[in-house]
Amino acid sequence: MVTTDERIVPDERTVPLLNCVSADETLAFWRALGFEVTWEQRRPYLYLALRWSGFELHYGAAPAGLDPALENTGGCLVMVGAVAPYHAAFVAAMRKTYGKVLGKGLPRITRYRPGASRFSIVDPSGNSIIFIRRDEPQELEYGGAKRLTGLAKVLDNARILREFKTDDLAAFRALNSGLRRHGATASGPDRALALAALIELSIALDEPDRVPEWGSRLREISLTGPEREQVERAVADPAVLTGWLPEVTSPVGDGPGEE
Repeated sequence: MVTTDERIVPDERTVPLLNCVSADETLAFWRALGFEVTWEQRRPYLYLALRWSGFELHYGAAPAGLDPALENTGGCLVMVGAVAPYHAAFVAAMRKTYGKVLGKGLPRITRYRPGASRFSIVDPSGNSIIFIRRDEPQELEYGGAKRLTGLAKVLDNARILREFKTDDLAAFRALNSGLRRHGATASGPDRALALAALIELSIALDEPDRVPEWGSRLREISLTGPEREQVERAVADPAVLTGWLPEVTSPVGDGPGEE
């Protein structure tokens, strides 16, 4: 007879064990974000344990020669009910400690667009801790959803490249090319969304000289109040569109192909 102690009971809990290149940098970063250090051991081997809310991150020594800059160290997924509160909490902690949001280099947090279902934190060792909404869509259509056409499909593809592959350069190229191909037949709101994304991506990719080009084109598009709000919500920080958003027009808006 199999006793209760010998049965597999579905109450498992996994804790990620991540590679750590620098214990001091790792501890300083996560402490800055509000994590509690529950275990700190340097000898005879490195082991760190941290806790925040209901999850833990554990670290061991990285193998010799690991380069954090390559960002192929490893990582883990953190499944949550809603990602926005987590992003807001970490961004607030960064501003409090560092005086800014760490959006580039190592460590950093990825941008969060309202309505997105995931974001990532890349730690000092190059690990990616990805926060994902539990009810996130299970299927992705790279290249854009098949039900869409033209610039709308390009926008959907760029969203996937940015949020799921965190590939800003690929998203920029897709939008730039898509706007050239489909801009003349696209609706005003879709063109505005593409231009707003290109402004945000130009800044993220350290190409601010491109911003006036996209901004001047955005300013020429007629948008209704709701359409303008949609464009503002499409970027992580609406402040990047300051001075470039057009004045609100009548509810009719502009039609396809109108510049």
